[in-house]
Amino acid sequence: MFFKVLVLRIFGAKIGSNVTIKPKVNIKYPWFFIAENDIWIGENVWIDNLTTVTLCNNCCLSQGAMLLTGNHNFTKTSFDLIVKPITIGDGAWIGARATVCPGVTVHSHAVLTVNSVATMDLEAYGIYQGNPCTFIKTRNLTH
Repeated sequence: MFFKVLVLRIFGAKIGSNVTIKPKVNIKYPWFFIAENDIWIGENVWIDNLTTVTLCNNCCLSQGAMLLTGNHNFTKTSFDLIVKPITIGDGAWIGARATVCPGVTVHSHAVLTVNSVATMDLEAYGIYQGNPCTFIKTRNLTH
């Protein structure tokens, strides 16, 4: 894990402290990757960062999650590439095999449940489920 973080930093990633990157994680362009502190990135996570992906403090990407910053303009014959950044806010949790689409901000402590797809911003403390995801309820945290 330390070696992977070191290599990502060498290639331009900005990575804080206590960032765990499990095996088989794919980060396409390290120079577009920002990870703050106390982050968990599970096995087989795919970060297709054609532009900036920011992971804020204490967030979690569960196994097999996908963060996709690119798409194509299907209304044009040239099929132009469209890229938009993704931000995963403080304390947010992206469930196993869930997908975050281009331009989405997952606000503080929001949850995207297993196999769900975020095509729009997720509000703080919201729990979202489905494809496309919809708001289910508010996340209540206790200490």
